[in-house]
Amino acid sequence: MLAEYEIFVRALEEGSLSAAARRLDLSPAVASRRLARLEDRLGVRLIERTSRRLAPTEAGRLVYERAVQLLDGVEELEASVSRRTTQARGLLRVTAPTSFGRRRLAPYLRPFLEAHPRLTLELNLTDAFVDLMAEDVDVAVRIGTWDEANPAMRRLAPNRRVLCASPDYIARHGAPLSLDALRDHAHLAAENQSLWRLEGPDGAVSFRARSRVRTNSSEVARELVLAGAGIALRSTWDVGEELKDGRLQQVLPAYSGASDIAIFALSADRARAETRVRTFVDFLASLYGGVPEWDR
Repeated sequence: MLAEYEIFVRALEEGSLSAAARRLDLSPAVASRRLARLEDRLGVRLIERTSRRLAPTEAGRLVYERAVQLLDGVEELEASVSRRTTQARGLLRVTAPTSFGRRRLAPYLRPFLEAHPRLTLELNLTDAFVDLMAEDVDVAVRIGTWDEANPAMRRLAPNRRVLCASPDYIARHGAPLSLDALRDHAHLAAENQSLWRLEGPDGAVSFRARSRVRTNSSEVARELVLAGAGIALRSTWDVGEELKDGRLQQVLPAYSGASDIAIFALSADRARAETRVRTFVDFLASLYGGVPEWDR
């Protein structure tokens, strides 16, 4: 019976029954029979084929969530009895901001993947808001307002932000000595990032940047500030190396980004207790915990 649930779960995670059969070292015929037996016993259809891949029916989605918990529970039981480390398994769907995912997540995933060979990671990088429930995502790495009371959130690292410009820009235009003076300079910000929430000597203040370039890409704004096109409010995870080696210089150092903005993991309610989700979030916490690499 457990083997039937395993082929069902793997078929959805791999996208096809034949791929699931290969992953479990079964023949396609055996895999098909096991899935058919499960559907016959439950009396419902669990999987339907779309133009791209297999997809669960409404009943199949419910069975999948319970089956993954069942298989995780069996694995944890075996690990406890045999004194082995519990390994994550199955398909883990993760989303993260584009630039952060490329620079601060993807290069560090190898140890996690090697430690959990039975896990498949689906990583979607986007700067758009992702609805975890609607998009069937397990974990979202986000940069935003931190809510300590939300059990679905786990803080991973601070998100320090500084005003900065290239030495070439400062040589040509000078460095602003006040927020009022900053208004006369060229600003660089992506869409939806033009309101700079700052903390300074007199407390919190908001500054509306008037970006010279309209773009939906934060990476474009980053390249423009490096090229000397203006002043930007950037996170230290994004420009820490450039600040250290002098390619960028901090301006108005008395002001920094609002301190309630943090880097955190948001887990879907349905998946929070699952082994693969807990293990991945623990990995992120250990990767960024304490003083992050970019702030050392």
